[in-house]
Amino acid sequence: MKGRRRRRWLQATRRRGLPGGARPAEMYGVCGCCGALRPRYKRLVDNIFPEDPEDGLVKTNMEKLTFYALSAPEKLDRIGAYLSERLIRDVGRHRYGYVCIAMEALDQLLMACHCQSINLFVESFLKMVAKLLESEKPNLQILGTNSFVKFANIEEDTPSYHRSYDFFVSRFSEMCHSSHDDMEIKTKIRMSGIKGLQGVVRKTVNDELQANIWDPQHMDKIVPSLLFNLQHVEEAESRSPSPLQAPEKEKENPAELAERCLRELLGRAAFGNIKNAIKPVLIHLDNHSLWEPKVFAIRCFKIIMYSIQPQHSHLVIQQLLSHLDANSRSAATVRAGIVEVLSEAAVIAATGSVGPTVLEMFNTLLRQLRLSIDYALTGSYDGAISLGTKIIKEHEERMFQEAVIKTIGSFASTLPTYQRSEVILFIMSKVPLPSLHHPMETGKTGENRNRLTQIMLLKSLLQVSTGFQCNNMMSALPSNFLDRLLSTALMEDAEIRLFVLEILISFIDRHGNRHKFSTISTLSDISVLKLKVDKCSRQDTVFMKKHSQQLYRHIYLSCKEETNIQKHYEALYGLLALISIELANEEVVVDLIRLVLAVQDVAQVNEENLPVYNRCALYALGAAYLNLISQLTTVPAFCQHIHEVIETRKKEAPYMLPEDVFVERPRLSQNLDGVVIELLFRQSKISEVLGGSGYNSDRLCLPYIPQLTDEDRLSKRKSIGETISLQVEVESRNSPEKEERVPAEEITYETLKKAIVDSVAVEEQERERRRQVVEKFQKAPFEEIAAHCGARASLLQSKLNQIFEITIRPPPSPSGTITAAYGQPQNHSIPVYEMKFPDLCVY
Repeated sequence: MKGRRRRRWLQATRRRGLPGGARPAEMYGVCGCCGALRPRYKRLVDNIFPEDPEDGLVKTNMEKLTFYALSAPEKLDRIGAYLSERLIRDVGRHRYGYVCIAMEALDQLLMACHCQSINLFVESFLKMVAKLLESEKPNLQILGTNSFVKFANIEEDTPSYHRSYDFFVSRFSEMCHSSHDDMEIKTKIRMSGIKGLQGVVRKTVNDELQANIWDPQHMDKIVPSLLFNLQHVEEAESRSPSPLQAPEKEKENPAELAERCLRELLGRAAFGNIKNAIKPVLIHLDNHSLWEPKVFAIRCFKIIMYSIQPQHSHLVIQQLLSHLDANSRSAATVRAGIVEVLSEAAVIAATGSVGPTVLEMFNTLLRQLRLSIDYALTGSYDGAISLGTKIIKEHEERMFQEAVIKTIGSFASTLPTYQRSEVILFIMSKVPLPSLHHPMETGKTGENRNRLTQIMLLKSLLQVSTGFQCNNMMSALPSNFLDRLLSTALMEDAEIRLFVLEILISFIDRHGNRHKFSTISTLSDISVLKLKVDKCSRQDTVFMKKHSQQLYRHIYLSCKEETNIQKHYEALYGLLALISIELANEEVVVDLIRLVLAVQDVAQVNEENLPVYNRCALYALGAAYLNLISQLTTVPAFCQHIHEVIETRKKEAPYMLPEDVFVERPRLSQNLDGVVIELLFRQSKISEVLGGSGYNSDRLCLPYIPQLTDEDRLSKRKSIGETISLQVEVESRNSPEKEERVPAEEITYETLKKAIVDSVAVEEQERERRRQVVEKFQKAPFEEIAAHCGARASLLQSKLNQIFEITIRPPPSPSGTITAAYGQPQNHSIPVYEMKFPDLCVY
């Protein structure tokens, strides 16, 4: 056996050119002098390198090396160390052909070997890649990056607990910012850097045992590097390649590659990593002043919103809101850019899940709106102008305010109905209302801070209410919201009143009829408008029973304002028309006709001393509405009366029709005092013709009087309380001991109906009495008022004296009574110590 081994050894040494009796080199300590005596793995590695590096890798010898590595995996780490040694030596000697061959061999070994000892081989591989990346030669950097990308795509069977990629993150990020003089080389280096970062992300993002790539120290390098290449897309597209080269150039575009890498990075982000990924984006946009053009910032956040998981959208919104608060003292253009980005992101997030950030978002936007108003009024961010204070441009603040309002509207339009209702109530609760406890403040420009806040919040509310669809008006316009909204409808500011009217129109219009009433006219046939009319629902009927008088009162008082312009009358006409279409039943139609006839009386009597234009506008408004309602009711006699009056006005008084009033140059009359009855719509005639068609003629005959105010309601409660106390007193007097109680009246439907009708008449009489009292105190002489008050004071004093005599009467005497003169018994008061008590009371 030993002889056979000896013969084989001799044959092998002869083939290698050794003398037959030569001993192994290890026995003599000269292993480095003779290549044939070196370890086998080294000889296999040496054999893959050709004499001429241009010939490339020797494939047959590479297959032998691969087979050896698979057969003896414990030698894999030594193979890697030896290849690394050769590569470092070749780099130092500028033998770049052999460097490429060494990297190709490493790549093939990595792809072929998946054993437990590959970790040690990977360390040598990463050491060689790092050596190439440290080189100043672009080709070596690209070569090292390509090898790293191939390694990143390999799924390792065994985890590594000590591997670090900090150097590669830093180096690849640096390559992404390459500024090489040659445009083509710069593009290749940047693309290699992006591919390297993509490889690092793929290698580490899903492996909990690897370095945490989501740490801020890594994200602060990766994300800005990708954004930098996204930002310079124009530079990459500045060259115009030929049509044949266009597809190839598109593949070499760093911007597209960076976008794909960013999408992949964000798509792999978990819930707790979103913040670390978004914060570098915000910082990058701040540092490079990219909020003002807004185009790139919007593009970035669209990529972000469409890449992350939908349930993480609200985290991005929260980050933007926090960033907006942090930049509350930045320039208006910067804040406007953030708000517009927020608008785009919020619309995308609303299609997924916004979560609890709905009211938080609106609260932040409204707070920024208030701050902007303060900045515009004071002219500085600190409230006072000093030498170092940055002066604020008012038009930029206006631009920012419009951006905020637009964002509020665009985001609210994507919300479901229930959330939209909450937002509407939330915004309305922020509108400041006049109060004795909150005096109105004035700013530098003389504009009122509260007025500006009211206008901006009402604009926001109008944006939210536009397109709002709700089948139940009770939920769309709850009492607390309607009360606050209508309280602003009677303010002196014409702009605020117009906003309130438009908001009401947006809520009531549920079938898209609003634009059909944008112009006031007296159409002979309203079928050309193609109105969408539905039957009034039960919920709408309940709403009108509860709030109709409140709406009528504010419409009536709004018509009497002197500062009204054409837009106000168009809004009033649209509001009346939409109520008639959306919420009207027979009772509502009757009340609306009474209301419009009362408006006609306002123009005719002119107790408010309205200008000529306002009076003509009221006449025209009444004509247009009655023309519309007559055709909606389809009562021929009613339509005929309205048509006759309109035709008469066309011939004799065209200034009382909308076609002559609501134009750019209205044609008005200088004298409106002698209006003949033929030019007016007569209440008696209308009640007669409608009464014959089943409408309540008795109610039509009653002139419209505005609803009671809050003070009237209080006095009404007081009178009810007095009535109840009076009933209690009567019942106590008519006790069963004295006489039998009168049987109660049976309550029926007719009794209740009669009581309601009577209560309306009583309320109107009460209002008339109060009006007379107020008029008396306004016009009567002072002596008469003083005498009246003195008489009431003396009457009050006499009543008080009677009460005191009854309540302070002395106790009866135990000894009996004393008869005074005239035979009247008189109670005599005896001191307690002189009273005689019975024996039973003595203890």
